[in-house]
Amino acid sequence: MSKKITLAGLVLVASVATTPVFAQDCNAAGTVGSGGSAAAGGTSASTLGTAGACRTDDGTTASIGSGGSAATAEGKARSQTKINENPEQLKAQSKAQAMDQGTFSKSQTKTRVKGDELQSKTRSMSHVPGQKPVKSTTDSNVVLPQQ
Repeated sequence: MSKKITLAGLVLVASVATTPVFAQDCNAAGTVGSGGSAAAGGTSASTLGTAGACRTDDGTTASIGSGGSAATAEGKARSQTKINENPEQLKAQSKAQAMDQGTFSKSQTKTRVKGDELQSKTRSMSHVPGQKPVKSTTDSNVVLPQQ
């Protein structure tokens, strides 16, 4: 059985084979991340966020990610993540909360890339009625060095 190569197929193969794509080295690069979790009674909540940026001669590229989860044995749990992008910055926010009557656990992470600055901050808290709340905070900041 003979196979024919069409002219359009030949042009496509030739153009793909002869178009080099070169990666650029970063002149400056940075990453940030934070995360946390809280648990009390039959509830738990966790969030995290991470971001990275690379500055080249052609400009700066950045990426961002965030997420969270919540769980409870008997009550209600919810989590949400929002990511916003505009020409000035990338922002991500994740929230997670679980409640079982008066007992609750919650966590929130905010991550941002704006210009040469990268930030990520997580706050978590759990509470059982009649006891002192348990809180934690993690924070990460990076400024890309100037050339």
